[in-house]
Amino acid sequence: MISLSSHELKKLLKRYGVEVEEIKSVERVEIHLADKVIVVLKPQVLAFKIAKQTVFQISGESVQEEQKKRAEQVEEVKVSEDDVKFIVEYTGVSYEKAREALVKARGDIAKAIMMLMSGESKQ
Repeated sequence: MISLSSHELKKLLKRYGVEVEEIKSVERVEIHLADKVIVVLKPQVLAFKIAKQTVFQISGESVQEEQKKRAEQVEEVKVSEDDVKFIVEYTGVSYEKAREALVKARGDIAKAIMMLMSGESKQ
């Protein structure tokens, strides 16, 4: 096998139309998949420019996998005091039930009232 220095390798690749550039000062690289995120800390990133494409090579000391948080868990529904009082007055249910129905209906007053009237909020 032929042993080449990094300078000789760059020169050889350039002869074949491949430019190599090290991207400096990279602290973190994240690769987002459907169900998780792969995180590379303190990576070395090389960019290989070939014709009209750029290929990145990422290597690093520490590779971690993190589970993605579901959007439903992160979202928070905010309901106004006036909306809850209106539902209490209109339906005659307790404040807690009116608020619970409004949150379940994601702030939609009409939907919350329909749920309370049909008995869906008990589920």
